[in-house]
Amino acid sequence: MEKKVLHIDRNDYYGGDCASLNLDQAWTFFKEEGKPPEKLGTARQYNIDLIPKFLMASGKLVKILLHTDVTRYLEFKSVEGSYVMKFSSSSKSIKINKVPATEAEAVASDLMGMFEKKRFRDFLMFVKDYDVKNPKTHSSISPESPSSKLVEKFTLGTAVSDIVGHALALYRDETWLNEPATNTIERIMLYFDSLSHYGKSPYLYPIYGLGDLPQAFARLSAVYGGTYMLNKPVLGFTYDESGRVNGVKSDDGIARCKTVIGDPSYFPDKTKQVGKVARCIAILDHPLEHTNNSESCQIILPLNQIKRKSDIYISCVSFAHNVAPKGKYIVIVSTTMESDDPRKDLEPGVQLIEPSLHKFYSVSPLYEPVNNCKVEGIHISKSYDATSHFESVCDDVVRLYQEITGEEDVSYIYVPKKKETEDK
Repeated sequence: MEKKVLHIDRNDYYGGDCASLNLDQAWTFFKEEGKPPEKLGTARQYNIDLIPKFLMASGKLVKILLHTDVTRYLEFKSVEGSYVMKFSSSSKSIKINKVPATEAEAVASDLMGMFEKKRFRDFLMFVKDYDVKNPKTHSSISPESPSSKLVEKFTLGTAVSDIVGHALALYRDETWLNEPATNTIERIMLYFDSLSHYGKSPYLYPIYGLGDLPQAFARLSAVYGGTYMLNKPVLGFTYDESGRVNGVKSDDGIARCKTVIGDPSYFPDKTKQVGKVARCIAILDHPLEHTNNSESCQIILPLNQIKRKSDIYISCVSFAHNVAPKGKYIVIVSTTMESDDPRKDLEPGVQLIEPSLHKFYSVSPLYEPVNNCKVEGIHISKSYDATSHFESVCDDVVRLYQEITGEEDVSYIYVPKKKETEDK
């Protein structure tokens, strides 16, 4: 069934909370005084992501992009490195090491002792051979077993457990130990599969920043008749007698509709707050230490290493991705807030990136919808969480798609469309 799409955005840029801003826009957005200093370079050469996320090379978003063929408008580059932090209590020092993702890297890694390396290597071999449908590969770990059984089976210490749960499976907190073992194994295999594409890291990042993603979808939508209106206020909604939405109010009238889709900021009375995310965006003139002078990378600070309840993520991109002037780096530190002070929550990560030329701090509330979408016809997305990739975002997109279409099996959207021949 064909549908007409009208996209209304109160902002004068694409992407909403997940936009990429030039330096002048960022200066205004974060309410900084005066104008950007000359030492930061040309404002138009910046594309600063408000919310940092990378794409897993074999992840859900890449599959959706291929299925929709929106990749015709996008160009990606691999992220150079994936690192994890370990705090040494004996020497009171911090080590930043590459995330070991192969048996050879596990043996060579400074993150583990000799016996830990052997157990970690055995664990990786077990994960790679694990087949949910073949009980012979389970070795007492059924798919429904809690992931803590994996830790117990291979006697993984805290440091190795942190690598498994936070650097490979990319969980944000310790609740992963209660997740079914098959979920953790699938997440680790996603890491391996994504890593196999380029070898340096499992992550991709779009040239010109994440703001190119919504712009690419806007171009594709326009091809099929979609209409986009930026800098357009949304003043409310109209409903029919049954309580179903039938219009969107703006400054020049009402746009009639049968369905409305939007982020939580448009529906404060239909959402609930479930947490907060703190972020620090920093502009640097140097690569991050201990990352082999990488022009782009991610560093994960596992919660056990920094005495927190959730991880801290450090994402670094640079002029290599056309998001900053030559020689400049954009680094974003983010975490789930555990206090009322974002600077305190982010301090362990911010310390690792100094010195910086300028920093922006922000706090983003996390919202979830509480309305009855079937009755109202209003479908609301969840806020962007603190994860460093788009997997949870894609799950939310699929949820919205299923709500709107009524389809249960949407596995086809993860399968790339076959290219039509020129003659057809």
